[in-house]
Amino acid sequence: MTRPPVDVCRTLTELRATLADWRAQGLRIGFVPTMGALHEGHLSLVHHALQNADRVVASIFVNPTQFAAHEDLDTYPRTEETDLAAFRDAGCHLAYCPDPMEMYPPGEETRVKVPTLGARLEGEFRPHFFGGVATVVTRLFIHVMPDLAVCGEKDFQQVAIIRRMTRDLGFPIDILAAPTVREASGLAMSSRNAYLTADQRRAAPALFASLHRAALRIRAGTAVSVAMAEAYIALDQAGFQKIDYLAACAPDTLLPLPLGPLAPDTPARLLGAAWLGKTRLIDNFGV
Repeated sequence: MTRPPVDVCRTLTELRATLADWRAQGLRIGFVPTMGALHEGHLSLVHHALQNADRVVASIFVNPTQFAAHEDLDTYPRTEETDLAAFRDAGCHLAYCPDPMEMYPPGEETRVKVPTLGARLEGEFRPHFFGGVATVVTRLFIHVMPDLAVCGEKDFQQVAIIRRMTRDLGFPIDILAAPTVREASGLAMSSRNAYLTADQRRAAPALFASLHRAALRIRAGTAVSVAMAEAYIALDQAGFQKIDYLAACAPDTLLPLPLGPLAPDTPARLLGAAWLGKTRLIDNFGV
């Protein structure tokens, strides 16, 4: 049986009218922020939200403030019609698709930053990025005011920053992290996978494989520095042209771990970012 089309709100006024009715009924509201170009990873976030809320709002907004001038804002895939159909089939109740003027009104100048967490790893290579993410997520949280929001663990640093921001600003919102959804090869699903050539797509799973193997080696007592060096060599041999970082970090602070063997029961996260041609892939794995 085909579901009816998902309801769409394009203005804050429309959105708040619908949400006020839900709140009057005592319904718990979940939120999934996206930039569209949906794949199964995004839809898994909707499913996760449905397990924890009575109603789910998902947004589609390609946020200009997280793109640098040389990045792919203009060419970033925009597929609203198919995205709305995917939301419908996933059981999402409402799609929020604001115009850029709705999110960034004329004359606006306020920005949100998480300067310490945001300066590490991704922040070293994309210094503009997390300020844009923190700003747009703050605005979306204020627009929707959900009881919970679901983010994907694929963007592990982003989840850590959103959690820190949520605590710091006192938002009464539970931040849930959903597991990374992967293709059969192990490649993490991403909208940017569409940019990969056939040869690059065959090479791309090496990023996850190298992190996975490094995690197993570290668990077995190999020094962190040795396991990460092996991962670097594996990526180079797989054909990655440039490796921005391969890092072993504490999950909450993202500070680097000691270089020797990991003490038992020490939580750790391995994160990597590397290039195949013009496509930059990121991934992570827990130790």
